[in-house]
Parts: sequence; C-alpha cells; structure tokens
Amino acid sequence: MNVVPDTSVVIDGRVAAAIEDGQFEGATISVPEAVVAELEAQANDGHDSGWDGLSELKRLADLADEGVISLEYVGERPDAIERGHASEGEIDALIRDLAEELDATFVTSDIVQAEVAQAKGLDVEYVSPEVREVGTLALEEYFDDLTMSVHLKTDTVPMAKRGELGEMRYVEIADEPLSEAEVDELAREVVDGAKEATGGFIELSEPGMKIVQFRDYRIAIARPPFSDGIEITAVRPIAQTDMEDYEHADELKERLLERQRGVLISGSPGAGKSTFAQAVARYLSDHDYAVKTMEKPRDLQVGPEITQYTELGGQMEKTADALLMVRPDYTIYDEVRKTNDFEVFADMRLAGVGMIGVVHATRPIDALQRLIGRVELGMIPQVVDTVVYIDAGEVAKVYDVKTEVKVPAGLTEEDLARPVIQVTEFETGVPEYEIYTFNRQVVTVPLKDEEGGPGSESGVDRIAKGEIEREIRSIARGYVDVELKSQDRAVVYVDEDDISTVIGKGGGRITDVENRLGIDIDVRTHEENPHHGTSGGEAPSRSSSGGGQPAGQIVTPEITSRHIVIPLDSHHGETVEVQAAGDYLFTATVSRGGEIQVSRGSAIADELERAIDRKDPVTVVPS
Repeated sequence: MNVVPDTSVVIDGRVAAAIEDGQFEGATISVPEAVVAELEAQANDGHDSGWDGLSELKRLADLADEGVISLEYVGERPDAIERGHASEGEIDALIRDLAEELDATFVTSDIVQAEVAQAKGLDVEYVSPEVREVGTLALEEYFDDLTMSVHLKTDTVPMAKRGELGEMRYVEIADEPLSEAEVDELAREVVDGAKEATGGFIELSEPGMKIVQFRDYRIAIARPPFSDGIEITAVRPIAQTDMEDYEHADELKERLLERQRGVLISGSPGAGKSTFAQAVARYLSDHDYAVKTMEKPRDLQVGPEITQYTELGGQMEKTADALLMVRPDYTIYDEVRKTNDFEVFADMRLAGVGMIGVVHATRPIDALQRLIGRVELGMIPQVVDTVVYIDAGEVAKVYDVKTEVKVPAGLTEEDLARPVIQVTEFETGVPEYEIYTFNRQVVTVPLKDEEGGPGSESGVDRIAKGEIEREIRSIARGYVDVELKSQDRAVVYVDEDDISTVIGKGGGRITDVENRLGIDIDVRTHEENPHHGTSGGEAPSRSSSGGGQPAGQIVTPEITSRHIVIPLDSHHGETVEVQAAGDYLFTATVSRGGEIQVSRGSAIADELERAIDRKDPVTVVPS
C-alpha cells in the first residue's frame, strides 16, 4: 500500500497515529517535498504549525527505523512562484498530482482537498481534524482571585500583579526560575488550546509574537529574536462592575442616554479604565442602544449581544468604514493611542456615531491634550464633550468640554475675544482649564493654581508674563524683568538706556504692545524695582560671549516634519528662555521628558528656524 499525506494531516499528527493504530502498518509513506517546503517555511516564520509538522515527520522517521513502515520523500521542491501561490491551491495541486502518479491513497484532513481529489478520481482517505476537549491550562494555576496578570520568562522567577484595584503589587509567585523548556511547553499549550477550545482564538500571529484570547485570558507570547527569551504575559479582568457602582453614576447615565456623546475614559495603566468601559457598554446595550467595539487585541469582557471588531485588513480605518455601514449607536474604541486612532475616532464621531475611547493619561486634562495637533482645535468639543478620569477603580473626575467665544481668562480687551474651549468640572460647573490660540500657539491654561502653594503663579500669569517678556525683549537690548500686578496690569523693568526705545515716540510703541496683549504696561528702570539688588529682582550676570543676555546651556534643535524639538538634559518641568546668539526668542516650559517642542509654521518656529539656518548658537537659560 502506498500513502501520500498532504500538509494538513501531517500538521495534525494523524499519519503516525493511524500507523500506530494499525491502519497503515507496512505501507510506504511517500511524503511530497512540497509538504516539507511548506512546513519549513511556516517554521521559519515562527508558526507553531510548521514545528508541529516537522515533529510529525520525525515520528514517521522513527517508525521507519523500527520497520513498521517504509518512508520516502518524493517529487520536486516547489519554486518561489509556486510557494507564492500556495493560498490559491498550487501546492495542493502538486501533492494531488504526485498521489495520482504513484497510484497512492491520498490522505488529508482538509475537506476542500478531499472533495477536489475525489472529483479527480483519486483514492482519498479523509481524516477529520482532531478536536479535543480543552480543560484548564497549566498557566491558570498561577492565578488566584486577586491576580490581574502573570508574567513568565525563561530563566526568571514567575511574577504576578496582585491586589485590589489601585493597590496592585508586582510580586514573585514561585521560588525557582522556569527553564526554557518549561516556558516553551506552557506557550505551546496556550496556542493549541486557543485553536481547539470554544471561546479561544489567535488574535495576532507575527514572527516572534502571538496574542491569544483564551476564554477570559488575553495571553501574549514573545519569542526570540523579537524578545531576548521566551516570555508569556497573561492578563484577565479581576472585577466586573455596573454603572451603579461608580460615583456620578446617575448624572453620567443620563448624559449618555440623552444623545450620542464623545467620551474619553482616561487613567493610568491598571487604574480600571477597561472595567469602567465594560460597565458603560453593558449599560448602553441594556437600554436598547446598538453597541459595538473596536479593539486590538479584543479583550473587553462584554456579552454576546455586543459584537467585538478588530482591525480589518490590518487597518482600523477599514473597520470604521464597515461600522458606518452597520450603524451602531455607540462604539467603544479600546485603546485610542496613536495619531491614526485619534483620527479614526474623530471621523466616526463627526459622522454621528456615539464614541467612547479608552486613553492612557496621568492627569484628566492630559486626555484632551492628546487631541491637540491631531484634531483641529475648534472641532475638539464636537469630537469629545466628556472626559471621565479613573483612578484606583473609581471615577475621580469628570470634565464637560464645550466652546465659547469670549475673552480668555486673564485678558481684558474685548478685541481679544476668540473661540475658547472651556473644560469644566462636571459636578460643580466650575471651569478648570481654557484651551485657545494665543500668538499662533495653542495654550492650555489652568484657571486655578495647580501647585497649591501660596504665592505661586497661575497658568494664566505664566503665559501672560512670558508673552510680555517676548514682546519687550524684541525691542530692548538689555535685560528685561516683568512683574504682574494683576490680570490686566504689569510693570516692566529695563535698562535706563532702553526706556525711550521701549516706550517709543509719544508712547506709540508700548501702546501697540498693550493693545496686542490686552494688558496695561508700566515701563520703569531696574533701579526702580523694589527687589533690585536681591535674588528676586537682580538681573542675571551677563554672558562673556556678548549679546547682553545671561549665559545658558547650548542646545542642538532637531527639525521634524511637524515640530522643532529642543532636547535638554536638565530643567525638567521648569520655565526657561530660549535664545539665539544671545537674543531672546521665547519662553517655554520643559516637558517631563526633557524637551521643548515648537509647532512648525508658528511665528516662534519661523524665528528659530532662521536662527538655525544662520548657524546662530541656540541656548536655554533658566527664566
């Protein structure tokens, strides 16, 4: 008897099983080279199916060595063109042709292959794919009631995040590290279980990385060369909540049912954002709204009535197009992270779909800040009208977002009125931030002292002071100091030689500055400054390099397609001046990441680019 197996039945391991059961005992097993080529390609790409098939070939070789069967490899290895058309049936056709030439029994567990072979008159042995009942994975033994995630890696002691929401601890959960063989066995069991179990599927399969959904567990498996060792990270929800469990529940429920909304659910990793999003999804579904999700990977725990979508053809834009045809009332987008995600979110919201996005943010306002530059400023309230900040599993803050044409807080002139995004505390109705364009730059201004310390400047004061300094330094040659007396009045101290230049003929120059900024400015000499000669008001020492400005750290700006980035190794979170060849350019606050970003196209960016083109030394000086 001559037997020709195809790739599917070799991967399933059913040929050796049939031989051991006596079905093909004494037969000649003719393995097509096309099968070997497919398995080799799959194994090289990191797919478990390739390794499973190669293991089956080893078993057949062992059975041949024992004299149970004869084993031979037949046919030609397919060329690159034939392998490239494997999905179109080219490899399957080569294998069937070999079975016909050898007058052999063709063995397959692919129903399509079996039907085609029978239609061509071959002797076919169809073996149903083996389905086994998947019980508990060995990985699940590492979980208890308070475990949110388990982290396993080659030659490392197993770790887990355990505890109540907001009080998670990363702790060791075993005494000895796991060997590579142990981690590999756990990983293979996860993949096999996902293929065979109801409620299991492989979400992502790339060389070096698989993401598996197995019942309530989302499991990421990384392998070299993508990672430096085999690593398994398994996560599961440890809490399921209802809207009634949260503060402000009644107001939020009424708000969500009133009309379709644009909502951002924000918070730090592990704060409970997804748990809250699940509660919102169930609440909306229970109140007769059609709810869908957009996720990569899909890990929200929702009922079967809520369909969970992932990327269509590798692109969330295509998923959005499909959803617009489905016409949901609300879509849960988990997670909104990259620029493309924000653009898709905004596009669907402006199309009239209620959108609820899950966003990483360390402060409530940061969720809105992430929209700036990705969505046109004036459209932000139409895209997002509600921000919910989750901390330690609780609703810690809710913001209402709307646009109003007004004079920004801290300015007084009526002709300075502009569209202002007001970010209001939902419970009290008190505005906490304003976002608007000021001198061609988008600024987010806190309306109350964020530091909480006595005498510290508000956000409005810092911006106003910086803009006054910028205007006066563009006129004066010497050192400039600014003191804010109130929201609409400031005193500027300059060198005596600069007084007439700053004031201008008949006061015309300083009047122009006052009109632009909406602030009354009194110009005085440094000697008139009550703090003159003290650490609070004394002019900094002059740079020996000239220019009449304080010396600072020399930096090398980097120009990208959208920004000019100034990297710094100090002054994180501080307000600094940026100068070129000793001339003042602008005042800015250094980010926590240690850089200043200026949007290209703004007046400040244009000045900075011209300085860079002139090869002027750019320096940063503490303000």
